[in-house]
Amino acid sequence: MTETAPNRRLLSLDILRGITVAGMIAVNNAGGRQSYDYLRHSAWNGLTPCDLVFPFFLFIMGVSTYIALNKFGFRPSAGVNRKIIRRTLLILIIGWLLHWFDHIIDGEFLVFGHLRLTGVLTRIAICYCIVSFMALHFSRRTLVKTTAILLAAYTALLCLSNGYAPDDTNFICKFDRAILGENHLYSKSPIDPEGLASTISAIAHTLIGFCFGHTVFSKRPIADKVIRIFAAGFILTAGGYLLTEWLPLNKRIWSPTFVLVTCGLASSLLATLIYVIDMSGYRRWCRFFEIFGVNPLFLYVLSEAVASVASTTGSKACIYEAIHSVIADPYLASAVYSAAFVMLMWMFGYMLYRKHIYIKI
Repeated sequence: MTETAPNRRLLSLDILRGITVAGMIAVNNAGGRQSYDYLRHSAWNGLTPCDLVFPFFLFIMGVSTYIALNKFGFRPSAGVNRKIIRRTLLILIIGWLLHWFDHIIDGEFLVFGHLRLTGVLTRIAICYCIVSFMALHFSRRTLVKTTAILLAAYTALLCLSNGYAPDDTNFICKFDRAILGENHLYSKSPIDPEGLASTISAIAHTLIGFCFGHTVFSKRPIADKVIRIFAAGFILTAGGYLLTEWLPLNKRIWSPTFVLVTCGLASSLLATLIYVIDMSGYRRWCRFFEIFGVNPLFLYVLSEAVASVASTTGSKACIYEAIHSVIADPYLASAVYSAAFVMLMWMFGYMLYRKHIYIKI
């Protein structure tokens, strides 16, 4: 679906979304096996810059959900319900088609018995759907309480059910396999990083973004909003780090401390961007990220499809080896490949941007 002009947007939010999507594409497309730490996810406990991109996207999606539903006064109706369900199903189907496409280009067509049903887009769809319907039926105060309850319940599950074990004794692994079956989950580790059980915490994560959306688009003076958003972000980040002695940061299980810290960092960055872009008017540097920010999901999906083709056809290996022949350092060569891939996606985005085409998924 396209439209000739975007709805009235907050540029700083588009830029944060663009930074996040560019980061998602970069970390998913390192050139070689050797990559800088900031282009790799934490093996288990810990936090790298790479671990920030997906949680930042969920936070932004929460803010964007507030914007979308605010247009309808947060009043449920048949039309609004259809929009939410339609978008949820569309994102789910695109995510599953991407997984299927990976098999198709390998020559496997009938893979439904072991097609992965989880993943980044699956989690985005589930969080968007649940948070949207919650927002239509619950007050903001109830949403805040619900967020706290979800995080507390998930903390209890982690503590009482071997939730930090990196193997199949973890309740997250057991729950996901019981619901979907082992063949429909992430195959490279026992713990699916986008599994169903850890989506409990991801829903709370998106709700936090939604609550920040209320502050971002309130009628308060912009300086007051920047202070409130930054202060709340600092509290979340500090609180999350204080709790890491008992609940380590862990992206794979989407630990409650991971939620607090990453939401805090995302909101602090958003406050900074609002100050720099919307208050101070420094916008010239924004164009690169704005192009990613106005067509985020489309460019992400395109990048995944192109990456699959490049890997299967051997193009990725050839391009990387060509870069490596010029740049001896394998880490740097891998990073250059990643940057080149991001620029390729930017070029596609720029062509859409010039024609004022904004693809909504």
